[in-house]
Amino acid sequence: MTALLETRGLGRAFGALNAVTDVSLAVPAGELRAVIGPNGAGKTTLFHLISGLLPATSGRVLFRGEDVTRLGAPARCRSGISRTFQITSIFPELTTIENVRIAVQLKRGGNFRVVGGRALLEATEARARQSLAFLGLGERAAEPAGTLPHGDQRLLEIAMALAQEPELLLLDEPTQGLSPEDTAATVGVIRQIARDRRQTIILVEHDMDVVFDLADRISVLHFGQLIAEGTPDEIRANTEVQKAYLGGLP
Repeated sequence: MTALLETRGLGRAFGALNAVTDVSLAVPAGELRAVIGPNGAGKTTLFHLISGLLPATSGRVLFRGEDVTRLGAPARCRSGISRTFQITSIFPELTTIENVRIAVQLKRGGNFRVVGGRALLEATEARARQSLAFLGLGERAAEPAGTLPHGDQRLLEIAMALAQEPELLLLDEPTQGLSPEDTAATVGVIRQIARDRRQTIILVEHDMDVVFDLADRISVLHFGQLIAEGTPDEIRANTEVQKAYLGGLP
């Protein structure tokens, strides 16, 4: 299958520290790819490099076959790459619907002036409400985002990313800090997004039950390097992965 996203020899150094080294991976359209590894393995740095939040010090990022390595995060967002963050990133003082509207406006170029008339404003509002409804947050549209339970705040961040209508969705630790009940609900939402929208997703996650439940394929990072890729069954059976990370997971 043709890759929607490719990284070729991708690397990022911070002085003498190589956080990501020579990572080459290919993610086809419609796949749910998980990226796993111990703390400090370079997973979030890899997300920063793919989304454009950090510039690469080596290698390339290709999206839909086009080299986007030199594009910053706003341009990559407009090209079709959206993401969430390990630490919930919302505007707590704004309402839920306002948070999502801002995400839609950022995708349109970050112009917050009333340009385009009522039709544009109505389209932005409709897109925001559609995204909230899909995530089960429609009834909370008028509530300040900071008053939402933690699980709903994590869902709101996903709603903000989805409202940008991405071709590639990057989810960084979406179940971090969630109760077992909220984790199960979030897993259900991610599965629904992948199935109903045929959404290409790359997921960074420490909860192995979540990873093995959701992922089509798994990439494993260790000390910034890609040490294994495969199906969940192949990764479970990989002795190098067992030694580096999974610790004898059956």
